[in-house]
Amino acid sequence: EIYCHSLTDPSILGPDLRALGAQTLTVFALHAPHSLVANLTAAEHDAMRAKLEAAVISSLNSVLAEPIEDLLILDSNQKPCIETKTTRDLEEALKLPGGNIFHEPLSWPFAEDDEPLDSPAARWGVATDDPKVLICGASARRGGAVSGIGGHNAAMAALEIFG
Repeated sequence: EIYCHSLTDPSILGPDLRALGAQTLTVFALHAPHSLVANLTAAEHDAMRAKLEAAVISSLNSVLAEPIEDLLILDSNQKPCIETKTTRDLEEALKLPGGNIFHEPLSWPFAEDDEPLDSPAARWGVATDDPKVLICGASARRGGAVSGIGGHNAAMAALEIFG
């Protein structure tokens, strides 16, 4: 996933960067398994982060007309202004289990034909082990991330359960 946040919200940039016409680019490389970094030493983790960053840049360059490096602003040390976070970085900084922004591995969102859908929570994809606790965030079965679908579906299930 890749997007340019500053196109729709320039307030995330300071006045100097806005005046330059600078933009931000965010890339989520969700297919890097946590096992790549979970048990590395700090030095090994730094090396893996650099390797993953290089892989993302290479992937971007494979579909761009010009190298992305030519478009990056340099910091005071003449290094590209890039911030790379691994799943381990996210786990340590934000306490996300396994650094997963969806809280757990994603699964196919649709119910199988033989799957028991015997409760509103199961039908809406927000069930937990406790019938009075519903998942309404990023780890909801249908939706998640920043879509709001998990919250909508939990509300719909709650209306059915609690009237």
